[in-house]
Amino acid sequence: MSACDNSPTLCRANNKTPALPREAYLPINRCNLPAVILGSPTYRDAPMPLKLDGVAELHADLFRRLDAAQAPAQRAEIFQDYMTVHFRLEQPEDAGYNATRGGRRGAHYISVLRGWSINADSREGAVLKGWVESRFGLTPRFHGEPLRDPSAPAYRHYLEMRAAGLYGTHALEAQLDLVYSYCQYELARAWPADAPLTLYRGVNRMDDFEQLGGDARRPRLLLNNLNSFTGQRERADEFGDVILTVEVPTPLIVCYCGLLPGALRGEDEYLVLGGVYDVTRSTL
Repeated sequence: MSACDNSPTLCRANNKTPALPREAYLPINRCNLPAVILGSPTYRDAPMPLKLDGVAELHADLFRRLDAAQAPAQRAEIFQDYMTVHFRLEQPEDAGYNATRGGRRGAHYISVLRGWSINADSREGAVLKGWVESRFGLTPRFHGEPLRDPSAPAYRHYLEMRAAGLYGTHALEAQLDLVYSYCQYELARAWPADAPLTLYRGVNRMDDFEQLGGDARRPRLLLNNLNSFTGQRERADEFGDVILTVEVPTPLIVCYCGLLPGALRGEDEYLVLGGVYDVTRSTL
């Protein structure tokens, strides 16, 4: 039985609803829906929760503690304390760091999110895009330059940056699993399950995007596997003359400004999984 047998609504495709392009996803991932579904435009119309394999079971004690806390600030403190203890983040020597030899301490989830906020094409950005590829099966389309050919130098450079970012860390991708799961937990407490978020992105060049259909005002775009948006249109104006508006189901949100104090700085930023989106395009 295929995934489409279980979710015929999500798998329905016609000339107006093209499937996710084959080169934009992997055949396997580590969540409860295949990438060809969660990256498709029909998923935006009929979303369902996404669960990363094993996270809820392995970290059941964390979520029990979160259930007992009423204030978001208290839950954020519980989460960060749990991450510090569970992943031994205050013992960098456990991950191979040696102060006498110098060198760089391994990254952790906060430093990766901060690095992304500064530059999505950085080493931290490569780690996050690689994590999305591993967990959700959506392949990166851009990292400093287009990633279309896995055998090309640009793709090899992305892989090198990803590997360098993961070296000497305390199970960094497992840390990011918990960030996503905690984000979904908080969104479920604060936001109606069937209500998407309206988010915005300011850009200067539409030619940088892969357009699959639609028209000039409402194009259908294949976005990178991870993207930054903002919840405030006036903030999007600061980043470009063209404003892209999208309706994003909450399961596609990885993290947002305010979830973890000090992680994503300002701009009401949201990290959003990619795939095929119908976008409303407007100009200043």
